[in-house]
Amino acid sequence: MTAKIIDGKAIAEAVRQEAADETAALKKQFGTAPTLAAVLVGDNPASQTYVNSKGKACEAAGMGSVTHRLPATATQEEVEALVRALNADPAINGILVQLPLPKGLNEQAVLDLISLDKDVDGFHPMNIGQLVMKGRVPQFIPCTPAGCIELLVRSGIPIAGADAVVVGRSNIVGIPVAALLNNADATVTICHSRTRNLPDIVRRADIVVAAIGRAEFVRGDWIKPGAAVIDVGINRIEDPSKKSGFRLVGDVCFAEAVEVAGAITPVPGGVGPMTIAMLLKNTVRGYKLQHGIGA
Repeated sequence: MTAKIIDGKAIAEAVRQEAADETAALKKQFGTAPTLAAVLVGDNPASQTYVNSKGKACEAAGMGSVTHRLPATATQEEVEALVRALNADPAINGILVQLPLPKGLNEQAVLDLISLDKDVDGFHPMNIGQLVMKGRVPQFIPCTPAGCIELLVRSGIPIAGADAVVVGRSNIVGIPVAALLNNADATVTICHSRTRNLPDIVRRADIVVAAIGRAEFVRGDWIKPGAAVIDVGINRIEDPSKKSGFRLVGDVCFAEAVEVAGAITPVPGGVGPMTIAMLLKNTVRGYKLQHGIGA
């Protein structure tokens, strides 16, 4: 069998359109649009590309976008002062601090300063804490994990009652996506590089989320026939046949897994597009929260 390819680009476009429709309705009602502020410290090329992409996505959805750029020499106090100013600005509905910050800066201290009502990345400890506690609802859910669940739901893949394995335990993806799967009534196992008999554990899963940051780490013979595979990884590997000298692959060996799985996300074009799409949704949610509208 050959797996169904989960088209992250198409699903992300649908989510973006929903955000654009909500934005249009809010502008009509209140006269203003949801607005995202990005904080970019230093001149990391990848960070600059990501921030530019997020800005263009906001504009395409009719939303506001503001980028605050600080030099790599910015002090902790300067970065924190900027975040405090954005917290206090009623025109800003979401704050995104682009990571990584330059060496010498305390990332967690900066993230902890972001107002809970504007934490559209969902990284504040209060938001993560509420996500993993039964019966609590966080203000915001981290964008990439939320995108993973959205891909499953919109592809018609049942989560409730499923055995799910998350390979990776980062605060950014692994832990929150495991919490979301658990909240959706899956039975969840979190694995990592030191998990014993890892292939055997993955083979039991109806849903596999790979987010360990190792190129093609999960092999095709680890996958249960018919399982859904969500590949969060994005890694460069050498490829002399490419003009760039490299190609992008996920944390799953796609060529092997696609012959076994029931559904699978490609890399690129799977989870990646969902991250910015869910960021737009979170920014709209921030606007609603700040205007006292049910979000």
